[in-house]
Amino acid sequence: MRESLPKHKVVNGIKMNNTPKIELEPVDIEPYRDGNTGIPFITTFDSGKPGPHVMVMAVTHGNELCGALAVDWLFKQDVRPLHGKLTLGFGNWRAYQSFDVADPFASRFVEEDINRVWDQSTLDGDRVTVETERAREISPLLDRVDLLLDIHSMTTTCAPLMLCGPHAKGRALAKAVGIPEHVVCDEGHAAGRRMRDYGGFGDPESPKNSLLVECGQHWEKRSAQVAHDVMLRFLDHTGSVDSDFVAANLIDATLPKQKIIEVSGPYTIVAEQPFNWKDNYVGFELIEKAGTVLGWDGDQAVGTPYDNCVLIMPNRIKARGHSAVRFGRYVE
Repeated sequence: MRESLPKHKVVNGIKMNNTPKIELEPVDIEPYRDGNTGIPFITTFDSGKPGPHVMVMAVTHGNELCGALAVDWLFKQDVRPLHGKLTLGFGNWRAYQSFDVADPFASRFVEEDINRVWDQSTLDGDRVTVETERAREISPLLDRVDLLLDIHSMTTTCAPLMLCGPHAKGRALAKAVGIPEHVVCDEGHAAGRRMRDYGGFGDPESPKNSLLVECGQHWEKRSAQVAHDVMLRFLDHTGSVDSDFVAANLIDATLPKQKIIEVSGPYTIVAEQPFNWKDNYVGFELIEKAGTVLGWDGDQAVGTPYDNCVLIMPNRIKARGHSAVRFGRYVE
């Protein structure tokens, strides 16, 4: 099912024709089609010196413009890695190139969410969609990447957050990058494995590591600024680029005191229709009492599982099999 919200459609009483203001314009990524890896829209620069293979991925979802803007900017700076290799990529480029301001939610993917297909059984299986074929095209390169930053944005107007996975290595990498303020430690989704959890990235014993940053609402100007700064700080930490270059190009040099949230798990929708929220939650609400009703999954009331529960990325447009929200606790 596509994340398509036609004009005038009402979902759970929400007038989805009131699309958030689109403050960003999609950048043309066609100049990067050929790349140099044999994989469309993927380019690798090799320093010829020992060092990690670092990758920045944009547009895993086609309606998330901020990553494309950040990676396009980096290309235009003619940046080359000081050590190791640097790969820049545009993930679901077909979905991205279908972006239409008249129906901006529709370009999230072509046939299915590419960020739910990164388990080996799916990649080795016989399901053929635009997204599984693209994942199979990219996965051999990901097998050679040591450090990955996957840039995303969100449907709701929520503070930026870093998804670092459930393991200590991801938390350490998020702290080393230093932004954004909120770091969320989670297992992912019941609907399928994310790219940031693929292969060694999701193995606590592997030196490979990855981060997924949610930069803010899809089309707000701030999301592009967050994507830009997170990308630069990530590349600075990995040693891929010169620290003076990073310092000269940061939009906001402020380093917040980060807040770490451990996710106990998502609530996965079981009804055919979208989750019916009681209130207009956008994310990071702290619900003091266990059992506080948040909404209804079909006829079933759904409440907070424990006291002082933090709501992570409540989702207003997903239905059966998808995460309505993730529950977490502040731990640092």
